[in-house]
Amino acid sequence: MLSEIPKAYEPGAVEDKWFDRWTAAGAFRGDAASDKPHYSIVIPPPNVTGVLTLGHVLNNTMQDILARRARTEGKEVMWLPGTDHAGIATQSKVEKHLRETEGLTRRDLGRDEFLKRVWEWKEKHGGIIVKQLKKLGCSCDWERERFTMDAEYSRQVQECFVHFFNSGHIYRGKRMVNWCPASLTALSDEEVIMKPQRGKLYYIRYEIAGEEGEYLEIATTRPETLMGDTGIAVNPKDERYAHLIGKMAVRPFPRAEIPIIADEHIDPEFGTGVLKVTPAHDKADFEIGAKNGLEIIDVLNPDGTLNALAGEEFAGMDRFEAREKAAEKLDGMGLLVRVEDYENNVGFSERADVPVEPRISMQWFLKYPQLERSTKAVADREIKFRPERWAKTFAHWMENIQDWCISRQLWWGHRIPVWYRKDRAEELRGAESLDKATAGDALHVGFDPPSDPENWVQDDDVLDTWFSSWLWPFATMDAPTKAKFYPTTDLVTGPDIIFFWVARMIMAGYEFTGQKPFSNVYFTSIIRDKQGRKMSKSLGNSPDPLDLIAKYGADALRFSVMRIAPSGTDVRFIEEKRKDKAGVEESVCPQVEEGRNFANKLWNACRFRQMQGGVSSVQFSVSSGDIGGLSIYDIDILAKVDGLATELVRCYGDYRFQESSTRLYDFFWSEFCDWYLESIKAHFRDDAEPARRDSTLQVFDTVLARFLQLLHPHMPHITEELWEKLGFATDGELLMRTPLPEGAALQGIDPEVVAEAGRRVAAIHESTRSARHLKAQYNLAANRNVTFYLEASVDWASDELDTLKRLCGAGEIDASGGYLPAAGTPTFLTPLGKMYMPLEGLVDVAAEKERISKEIAKAEKDLKQIAGKLANANFTERAPKEVVEENRTRRESLKTKVEQLAEMLANLS
Repeated sequence: MLSEIPKAYEPGAVEDKWFDRWTAAGAFRGDAASDKPHYSIVIPPPNVTGVLTLGHVLNNTMQDILARRARTEGKEVMWLPGTDHAGIATQSKVEKHLRETEGLTRRDLGRDEFLKRVWEWKEKHGGIIVKQLKKLGCSCDWERERFTMDAEYSRQVQECFVHFFNSGHIYRGKRMVNWCPASLTALSDEEVIMKPQRGKLYYIRYEIAGEEGEYLEIATTRPETLMGDTGIAVNPKDERYAHLIGKMAVRPFPRAEIPIIADEHIDPEFGTGVLKVTPAHDKADFEIGAKNGLEIIDVLNPDGTLNALAGEEFAGMDRFEAREKAAEKLDGMGLLVRVEDYENNVGFSERADVPVEPRISMQWFLKYPQLERSTKAVADREIKFRPERWAKTFAHWMENIQDWCISRQLWWGHRIPVWYRKDRAEELRGAESLDKATAGDALHVGFDPPSDPENWVQDDDVLDTWFSSWLWPFATMDAPTKAKFYPTTDLVTGPDIIFFWVARMIMAGYEFTGQKPFSNVYFTSIIRDKQGRKMSKSLGNSPDPLDLIAKYGADALRFSVMRIAPSGTDVRFIEEKRKDKAGVEESVCPQVEEGRNFANKLWNACRFRQMQGGVSSVQFSVSSGDIGGLSIYDIDILAKVDGLATELVRCYGDYRFQESSTRLYDFFWSEFCDWYLESIKAHFRDDAEPARRDSTLQVFDTVLARFLQLLHPHMPHITEELWEKLGFATDGELLMRTPLPEGAALQGIDPEVVAEAGRRVAAIHESTRSARHLKAQYNLAANRNVTFYLEASVDWASDELDTLKRLCGAGEIDASGGYLPAAGTPTFLTPLGKMYMPLEGLVDVAAEKERISKEIAKAEKDLKQIAGKLANANFTERAPKEVVEENRTRRESLKTKVEQLAEMLANLS
C-alpha cells in the first residue's frame, strides 16, 4: 500500500527521517572486504570547534555528490570524515574564555591543567560541526570519523617527526620567522595573508656623524623600530650618496653612531633611496645585516609591545602607539620632514588577523621531501588539478619553496617528541644547531619518553597543525581500509590551501606510502557577497547555513549553491531584505528560494503522477515493437532523459557541478513539466483511450524514476522520499543503493524515428512560443478564448492541433484552410506554417492604441537618454566597461521594442 504524497512539502521532517534511515541501514559504510571497484575521498577536516559556513556547504555538497554518484555507479564508496585540532584557533578560544570567565591565563593554570581545559572545551563544542554536516545530508562513513589528536593518529604524527629528524630533514636553528603577537607563536609563510593597508610614509633625517648640519633623508613606514636601527644602506650606484659610504650616521634615539653601507638591493626609486637597516625586525634588513656584520637589536616583546632596549619612555608601549609617539618625538627634535599617505601590503596572521612581526627566533624547520617527484606528478597529470590553471600556481610555489617552520609556541597540539637531559637542558635548548653528534646521549628523540623520565625535560613547542594534517589521506586509515581505499580518488578543497595542505599531502604521500595520495584535486570557488567581499563573520555578511536549512531545506540549499558555483570562478551569494505579506521585513536569499521552488515543483509533479493511479513501472524501455503505442511527445521525452544521463556522465567526468545541476533543472522544469506534462494531460481525461493512458503512465514513471536517480546526488532527501512514496523501491531498497539503469530508455529504435519525433515536438514548441508571445504583446496572455488560424505547411500538423491548442492557451486553432485575414491582422510564421490571430472581440482597439502609444513614448524617452549617455565620451571612457556594455545592450533592446510596438500600433490602425 503506497502512502499518499501530502499536498505540501515539509523538508525538515523528510530530511531528518531519511538521514536516520540511511544511518540505521549502514548505507554510508564502506566495506573494505568488498570486491567492487572502490571510490574514496577524505573530507578536508574542519576545525574541531568550528561551525558550518557557506564555504563548508559548497565543499561538502560537492563531495557528497561525488560519493553518492559513485554508489549509483556500483562502486564501493568510503568518504572518510574527521576534524582538525586547529592549534592556534582552539587555544585562542580557550584562552579568551579563561580571561573572560576566570580572569586567568594559561600560565596561571600550568600546562597540564590548561590542556585538561582544552579537552573539556573540545568535548563540549567539538561535535557541533559534525552534527551540522549531517544536517546537510553528508553521507560520510561516520563510523570511521577521525580526529587529529586521536592517540593512534598522534603517534603517526610524532613518528613522522622522528623519521625526518633521523634522516636529516628536520633541524633547529635561529631564523627570522613570521611572529604572531596575538597568538605568541611563529607562523609559516603560508599562514601569512597579505592585505593592502592605508598607512603613512614618514620622511625623517639622520645626521651625518662629524659633519654638522649634513643629514640623510630616509622614508620609512615604521618609525617605532628605529631604536633597533644598526645601519643605513644606499645603493652603491646611486651617485647622490656614493661619497657617504663608509661614514657614520647618528641614530636619533637611543642616540648612537651607525655605519652607512652599500647594498645593491636598495631601490634608488623608493622614497629617498636610503634605507634604515633594522636587522631584528625585517627579513630583508636581516639579510643585509648578516652580510655586513651589523648588530641585531630586538626592541619588541613577543606580544608586540616595546621592550627596555627601545628606551625607558617606550618600554611597555604597544607598537602602533609607539609609532605615533616616535613620530612626535622626531618632530620635536626637528627630524621629521613630512608625512605622506601611503598604501602598501602588510602581512596578517591568517588565524588571529593581526599584523605579523618579522622576529628572530629559535625554531624547528623541515626541508621538504619528495619535491621532484611531487612536482612531476602534477606536471605529468598523474595527479590532475581542476581547474588546470592551479597546476601552474602549484609549480611556481614548488620552484620557490622555502624550508617549513614546523614549531609553534603553543600548548595545544602534538608536542615535539624531543627530550633534553636535565643537566644539559638549558645548554641544548639554546644551541644554534642541534643533532645527535653534538648532543650525544643528552638528547632523546622518539615517540616514547626516555625510560627515566624524571631526569629529562621535553621540548616546550608543539608541531604546526598542518604537520599533522599533511598525513590525513593515509594516517586516518587502518591496514584493511588502506588496502582497499588508498590511494583515494578525489580531493575537493579550496584553492586558498593549495600550499598549506594539498602540496604537502602529495609530498607526504610519496614519502610514507610510495604512492600518490589522490588522483584528482578539484579546487572549489570562493563564496563572496554581492559586493564581491569574501564572506566572513567579522564583516557580518555571511548568513548562517543552519538558518537557511531551517527556512528552505537542506536539499534546496545544496542545489542552489551548486547552481551558482561555476568552475574556477568565485561565487556571488546574494542576501536581501524583503517585506513579507504582513509587511514585516525579513532576510531572503533569492538563489536558495530557487532551490526551494524546484523542490516544490518536483514534489507537485510526483503528487500529480500519484493522483493518476495505476501501478508504477520503472523498468520500462521502448523497443521497435513498442513504438506504435507512443506519441511523439513520449518518444521525445524518453530520448531527452537518455540525453540527460549522457550529459551528466560528461559533467561528472569534468567536475562541472554547476552544469550538471543546470541540466537537471532545465530538463525537469522546462522539458518535462512545462512541455511534456502539458502535452499529455489529455491522456488522463476520463474519455481518454485506456491503452494510451497506460502507455503514457509507463513513460511518466520511467522518466520520473530515472530522473530521481539522476537528481539524487544533488538532492538526496526529497528524491529518497518520492522514490518510496511512488512505489519505485524494489523490496524496500533505498534509492541511494539502487544502481543506475544499465540500458537506455529507448533501445533498438530506428534513430530516424526518434529524430523525426524530436523535430516535430520542437516545431510545436517553437510555434507555441510564437503564439504565446503574440498574445502577451496584446495583453491576452491569460485569455483562453483566442482563435488562431493556421495555414499548415506540414501534413502532420492536423494530428497535433489539440495539443497545440492546449499549449498555446487558445480557444480554437482552425487549420481547415480558406481563412482570409482582414488588413492588419497579427500574423506570424512558424515551423507549422503561417498563423493568424484576429483581434475582433478580444481587445478594446482605442484603449489598446492608447496603451501602446504611451509605451512607445516611454521607450523613445529612455532610448534618447541612453543614446545621450553613449554619445558622451566622459561616460564611455571613464565608466566601468561592464556598465558601458550594459547601456549599449539596453539601447539595442529599446530600438527593437520601439519597432515592435510601432508594428502593433500599425496593425490596430
